[in-house]
Amino acid sequence: MDKSLRKLLLAILLLIVSLCAGTIGFYLIEDFDLLNAFYMSVITLSTVGFSEVHEMSDAGRLFTAFFILTNLGILAYAVSVLTSFIFEGKLQTIYNKYMTDLKINKLKNHVIVCGYGRNGKEACEELRRSDREFVVIEMDEEAMENFKITERAHALIGNATSDDALITAGLKKADVIIITTSSDADNVFIALTARQIKPDIMIISRASEKESESKLKRAGADKVIMPDNLGGMFMAQMVTKPVVIEFLNMMTGHGGQHYHLEQLRFEDLKSEFQNKTLKELQIHEITGGTIIGFKDNLKGLIPSPDPETFIGPNDTIVILGSDLHIQRLKRQFLK
Repeated sequence: MDKSLRKLLLAILLLIVSLCAGTIGFYLIEDFDLLNAFYMSVITLSTVGFSEVHEMSDAGRLFTAFFILTNLGILAYAVSVLTSFIFEGKLQTIYNKYMTDLKINKLKNHVIVCGYGRNGKEACEELRRSDREFVVIEMDEEAMENFKITERAHALIGNATSDDALITAGLKKADVIIITTSSDADNVFIALTARQIKPDIMIISRASEKESESKLKRAGADKVIMPDNLGGMFMAQMVTKPVVIEFLNMMTGHGGQHYHLEQLRFEDLKSEFQNKTLKELQIHEITGGTIIGFKDNLKGLIPSPDPETFIGPNDTIVILGSDLHIQRLKRQFLK
């Protein structure tokens, strides 16, 4: 539960307990009926200064004095909490969090991204481009200030190493979890927790140190990526293979038109395009995209497949194209 909400509930609880204690006290000491006892508690607690129901005994006055002194602190605390909610916008924040939790609770087969640092941002942007539903978990509220929440992109402020945060993000109904925090120890812990909570989830994790790779795999990670190593190799290949790097830059959108890879599963094809060969599909002629790979259950992934390759159940085609090419592909071939 949110810390601010806990404070508000505590303030309300203290006020209720105080009113009950005052009501019981006036009822027992002054022999008031319950309505008058409650009335005396309210006017004493609120310090409005209305007249007493009748002249009180010495015991009643001592109780009233003690009741007033005790409630000065309670009332001051309650007023400070309520003021912060009204003027600091905490009530709106809690409402927004509640609505976000409701939306996240309805998600299914989505992606969870742990951490919104440099790698986390890149992962989220790619998920946006692919129109995948995802939830990002980040404990630094400032880091999330520029995060754009949409119907398919959600944010959760919390610690991804916490079971509660992962469950709130919908781990039990998610397909994939991408772990991008800067701490290898945290990544191992998150991977281990995710695998225990949902054994069949796909786990992709970042690692900074080489020795962390084996630990992450033992913890349950399916794929371990080392961005620092990839960055060094990428820089070296700008010298040894500059044209290749120029081509890869096109796929990341740097310096020009954005090209990217798209997969086309047999199950997603319209019925008229199923059970055909790659040549018969005429993907390049219709969309402008290029088939660069094919995967089936027997041979695995095949680069530059033969045009006579037959497309059957559980097969997947890998296509390279611009945004326009991919739009044409989805519009023409997908159900």
